[in-house]
Amino acid sequence: MSEATTFTSENGFEPERLIGTDLVRATEAAALNAFKWIGKGDKIAADAAATDAIRGMLNLMDICATCTIGEGIKDEAPGIFVGEKLGTWKPGSPGLSIALDPIDGTTLTSKGLPGALAVLAAAKTKSPDELAMAAVPSVYMEKIAVGPKVAVGTGTIRMGAPVEQNLELIALKLGKRVRDLSVCILDRPRHEKLVAAVRRTGAAIRLIGDGDVAGAIAPSMPESGVDVYLGVGGAPEAVLAAAAIKCLGGDILARMWPRDDDEKRRLEEQGYGEQLRKTYVSQEMAQGDGILFVATGITDNAMLRGVRVDGHIATTHSIVMRARSGTVRYITAYHDLTRKTIRLSSEPMEIRL
Repeated sequence: MSEATTFTSENGFEPERLIGTDLVRATEAAALNAFKWIGKGDKIAADAAATDAIRGMLNLMDICATCTIGEGIKDEAPGIFVGEKLGTWKPGSPGLSIALDPIDGTTLTSKGLPGALAVLAAAKTKSPDELAMAAVPSVYMEKIAVGPKVAVGTGTIRMGAPVEQNLELIALKLGKRVRDLSVCILDRPRHEKLVAAVRRTGAAIRLIGDGDVAGAIAPSMPESGVDVYLGVGGAPEAVLAAAAIKCLGGDILARMWPRDDDEKRRLEEQGYGEQLRKTYVSQEMAQGDGILFVATGITDNAMLRGVRVDGHIATTHSIVMRARSGTVRYITAYHDLTRKTIRLSSEPMEIRL
């Protein structure tokens, strides 16, 4: 295992240029395997199908990958868990730190609603034991995500500052009036005060029922119509979004948000007292420039179209981002279901969909 070293070889070749395509195959498989559960009312079954496929495809790759952020933490769903080893682990294979969510939007999938994605991020590591994707111990994080035109690093936009103040600064950077801003927020009871504060400024709010990753990425996507993402969402989703946002040149501020006093006390007892007060930025959650972000649409969303099946042809829409070059690729794939096979982790051989 110790022979697995870095992405960049002595001649300067960067294998992440090729790995992105294999990662797309993994998210495509997750989306295709979850397709039969769209609108069926069973989010656990949908998540299990996507997880089975993404794990199976990743384990075919010649990589030494360790899962830093996995699924199944919040709701005991079937998942790929923190510390799990993925890939063949052949000597000399590149080391990766993996963060993934087989379905970002399990409830959306089960209800047949738009906004669901299969999402995966990978960061190069110097050794198989190094973690380049932050392992945040809390279930939720408070977040502010903005696009490239807004300079978060200057310290002008702050976690914990009044909403009105942050929106004024964002509007100034974007050359807009506050009332012309579009703010994306998860539609949750916990955001009642936040929604009221934003509405007092006159800014427009785009409420989303789920899909925390896509919501946080939106301000960094050209023509998304979203200027800023605010509110509390999943900690794993914050790390996944940070990888994409870093590739796109935006930034995200995030801080652990204990759900109650019991969780706060537990985190303090585990030695995370200082980190509870820490504000993370994208560079800390997704370290280095060897970052890849991959997603495939399950149902239609602002970033990607969902899976389509017409006769025996399934169509998937995916995106691949690379931090080192800033390249963003959209991939449309047509899968002949009479011949298409995928590898599930639960099966000893490839199966037809």
